[in-house]
Amino acid sequence: MNTSATSPSKKDWSLRCRAIRALYALVGVILIGLGAAILETGGVGVDPYTALNIGISEKIGWSLGAYQLLSNAILFIPVLIFARSYIGVGTLINMTLTGFFIQVFAALLAPLAVAPGNHAMAALFFAIGILVFAFGASGYISAGVGTAPYDAIAPIIVDRTGWKYQRVRVPQDLIVLVGALLVSGPVGVGTIMTAFFVGPLIAFFSAHINEPLVDRLTKGLGATTAHPEAGAPGDPTKLL
Repeated sequence: MNTSATSPSKKDWSLRCRAIRALYALVGVILIGLGAAILETGGVGVDPYTALNIGISEKIGWSLGAYQLLSNAILFIPVLIFARSYIGVGTLINMTLTGFFIQVFAALLAPLAVAPGNHAMAALFFAIGILVFAFGASGYISAGVGTAPYDAIAPIIVDRTGWKYQRVRVPQDLIVLVGALLVSGPVGVGTIMTAFFVGPLIAFFSAHINEPLVDRLTKGLGATTAHPEAGAPGDPTKLL
């Protein structure tokens, strides 16, 4: 009996596994966009990189999606030159779509914008926004199919210097934060607080939800968390 026609090859399993992981990364990026939009709607400030991109895009009259795509394309150049192992389908998903998802969700949530001085609602939007943002980031990272250009900068420097990840990432975020302030981006208390809470939340969601779920979804498809891209140096959670 010829089983080749009825049994998927190892290549088929691998392609199916990668497709599942790519879809998981896409869902993660959608949630990143939603979380950032919730933070922006709450008026508490977004993460430094998004704040910088929003500020510049508003000054030059571009949409956030278009400008963030350009910004990511520029950051993609050093990643392409110095660390191609960081690049995967997840890289392209993140760099091309995140800004547009933030833009779309922010427009949909605009009627719910929190009035200045409404601290209770602002706190609620911050709590929901940071949880959604961190869960999405965890999902995109746990998919293990590539790293966003901005997130890859610090690991590249770590690889070449041996410095601790936080020693590089914190100054990187601070420089971008100053840039966001200079261009009047949406910087607020939430921007500062994300620096303290997002990392631990991503690590928690990855360890307890997303990594086990990705493994379960790809179980029997020839790959677990030990797939080629997982644990690559571009995974920031492995460097904390």
